[in-house]
Amino acid sequence: MLLENSIIFLSAIMRIALISDIHANVFALEAVLNAINNQGCDLVINLGDILYGPISPRETFECLEANNCLTIKGNQDDDIIIAARQSSAQPNPTLAWVLEQLPSRAVQWLAELPDEITLEEVYVCHGAPGNNCLYLTEDVSTGLPYPRSDANIQQQLAGTTQPVIVCGHSHLPRAIWLESNQLVVNPGSVGLPAYRDDLPHPHAMETFSPHARYCLLDKTQHGWQVSQQQVPYPHLEAAKLARSRNRPDWAYALMTGRAVVTG
Repeated sequence: MLLENSIIFLSAIMRIALISDIHANVFALEAVLNAINNQGCDLVINLGDILYGPISPRETFECLEANNCLTIKGNQDDDIIIAARQSSAQPNPTLAWVLEQLPSRAVQWLAELPDEITLEEVYVCHGAPGNNCLYLTEDVSTGLPYPRSDANIQQQLAGTTQPVIVCGHSHLPRAIWLESNQLVVNPGSVGLPAYRDDLPHPHAMETFSPHARYCLLDKTQHGWQVSQQQVPYPHLEAAKLARSRNRPDWAYALMTGRAVVTG
């Protein structure tokens, strides 16, 4: 069973594992969870964008069913929920295939997930507070991701006061210390190391390697310690499945950590 999204007090928690943006890549998820299980983690937090992708959505859900994670939903989890509810809608081919693969209990589980949670000292969201489609720490107006200014990040935080803010969405590992003495952490993506998108501006996110990524967040006597992690996994198997489902762009990203050049 999946861990209930209840109040968690962190005074007894020393090590948190952060995972995000699995995107139906069960091969990467299994490798990351195996690594986490060997690192003495007290809590695993899943930051959303879980089951959308041309790889293994059903198997990804079943893997998460067998592992306790505190979970929120991301913007593409919302896409699955909306498409499942609107029978007259015409989802894109990948989304339509995902819906065919998922059992009804998986869609129901997504629908019941919160958009954000607060764990005492840690605020958890997918994109930014109140907006799962916003990159909290990246400005992509030039077509490439550049870190936002301190003032701009503070603006996106919209008054969030927790000393640690964790987010996903961009697929890029980050740890940014703000002048407000707040730490913003993005663990990167478990299952998709690169992609292109047209919103809010045409841009590319790239990590330049095929590794699965996650993060360890340790509460120490001197403050919070961040350790970005990357692990190898059978990425060629994931790429092969993506290509077989008519997503050569995903296959290229999974093999190289680079986004397909367009235009």
